Amino acid sequence: MIQDTNIAESPPIQRGDIIKLHLHSWGRLGEAMATYAGSDVFVFGGIPGETVAAEVVAIRRKYVAAQVRRVITPSAERVDPPCPYFGQCTGCQWQHLAYDAQLDAKTRIVRDALERIGSFYQPPVRPTLPSPNQLHYRNHARFNVWRESGTLGFRHRERRRFVRIDRCLLMHDGINHLLAQLQDRCRETSQLSIRSSPITGDYLIQPTLKNPDVPIPTGQKHYLESVAGKKFRVASPSFFQVNVEQAALLAELVKDALQLTGSERALDAYAGVGAFAALLAPHAGQVVAVEESSAAMADAVENIDGFANVQLVTGKVEEILPTLDQAPDAVVLDPSRAGCQPAVLDTLLTLNAKRIAYVSCNPETLARDLRVLCRGYRLESVQPVDMFPQTHHVECVATLSRKPASAAVVLASASPRRRELLTDLGIPFRIAPSQIPEDPEPGESPDRMVRRLSREKALAVAESENDAAGYYIAADSTVVLDGESIAKPADAAEAREMLTRLRGTAHQVVTGLTVYDAATGRCITDAMAADVLMRDFTDAEMERSIASGTPMDKAGAYAIQDADFRPAALQRGCYSNVMGLPACRVVEILSDLGCALPDYRGMTVPPGCTIPCPLAEGAA
Repeated sequence: MIQDTNIAESPPIQRGDIIKLHLHSWGRLGEAMATYAGSDVFVFGGIPGETVAAEVVAIRRKYVAAQVRRVITPSAERVDPPCPYFGQCTGCQWQHLAYDAQLDAKTRIVRDALERIGSFYQPPVRPTLPSPNQLHYRNHARFNVWRESGTLGFRHRERRRFVRIDRCLLMHDGINHLLAQLQDRCRETSQLSIRSSPITGDYLIQPTLKNPDVPIPTGQKHYLESVAGKKFRVASPSFFQVNVEQAALLAELVKDALQLTGSERALDAYAGVGAFAALLAPHAGQVVAVEESSAAMADAVENIDGFANVQLVTGKVEEILPTLDQAPDAVVLDPSRAGCQPAVLDTLLTLNAKRIAYVSCNPETLARDLRVLCRGYRLESVQPVDMFPQTHHVECVATLSRKPASAAVVLASASPRRRELLTDLGIPFRIAPSQIPEDPEPGESPDRMVRRLSREKALAVAESENDAAGYYIAADSTVVLDGESIAKPADAAEAREMLTRLRGTAHQVVTGLTVYDAATGRCITDAMAADVLMRDFTDAEMERSIASGTPMDKAGAYAIQDADFRPAALQRGCYSNVMGLPACRVVEILSDLGCALPDYRGMTVPPGCTIPCPLAEGAA
């Protein structure tokens, strides 16, 4: 019996259950995602948009793992997987997905990471470049060994079951030929690595096997690979790209990103065996290659032979960069999946190279690091490259150039209070009011509404000005009582109704804030809430306030800073947030975006704020 995810109270699931799922998106490791009984379900073999019957293969603390057993409503992008091991082995996640759809999905994965983690608005992500070979492209295989029989294979990621592999469709023929000669002869080890070049024909097998039945030499320390016509020595522990045709494309993309003319001083950080250094050397005046691994550096010494303009430096990138005797003009970053250390990014911002090419195999750490680098750099483009067909993995080359030295701060609001708050922060700015309507959407929460409106205001003004540089600040505030948003009054009668309703109540003021950096495309939106207690004022006091006109352009028909009416007092949160622009958060976001700011040290940090604030006296 198939349990249906639409059932209001789905019964508890157990491993082996078959459940009906409606798949809505891609998961973290290439599975399709669904929700069942309040849990995230990661479904191997599914495609978003499908309805499937899936077997529960594991129940983890934070998620449920499942595998498609029957497709009820198939996607038009579904194809028959060519590999007989698909589903038993989880090394390929997308053999059931048409190749064009794989490329589109990878583009979306990169764009999503930049939007979600990097806060980039409409990030400049190009379509993923396809691999010439969708199968038989890998030059490196790591096999598990079934010790009882010496059998080579892989393990299912969730079931942990061993799967014998006699021919892997991702490996090129040279590796599969070696696999055939090693199969069932490797009892003396638990893991085995094969590297083999489809171009040079050279290979290495680690570890050394002593079994006399093994018919080929093993235990080689290194082998020769070839990229773009250049041979590279690669030691067993050294990293090298597994798809050499696409590796040549990466090198070309990096060269184009750096705009080398032959005179530049280039820095190759995380240089590995010196592949980028050697391939860039003919196009640069000098290349400094920094690498921590001694094995990779030994390879690099061989690989740069003949290039007098390449200097090798052994050490951690974060320790070497501050000691450089000359700042680079161009930088190549090619870190591991973990991305760059924070110290590396901080130093690069200080070195201020003209251009940076960041090569990454992890969109999430790329987005994290670009968020920091874009304090001083403009993100020109992100080019995904399909190094790994049939899997969810994707390589990227991000191109960065220096931001303009200065950019105007623009307040997208005509509010006198916001103008006053920004003036008090000591930040020079100009005003360009937004003209967008401020109507709530049906069913929209107050928090969501102010976030949306502040974002729409900032982007609308930026778009209307079409300026290549500038920090656009916009905000939207609302009073919230019993979960309901109270906006600005349309007339005196509505102001009277609002003040009467709020009188004597504890309520909240929620302000949405957006700052958009036009130079980088980063757009940060936040919302802050403050608790306010309104006093039990008299009708006469209320009428005097209404007669003054003060309530007419204010959410809830009052201003906390109104010295004559004194309608309310701050109980918790940021005082300037209640006025309509959270000063501390404005400064935090502008700093995160790389905007030059006054020195606020020595000022008081008021209750509810996280940084010194010129409104500390008002907050107190």
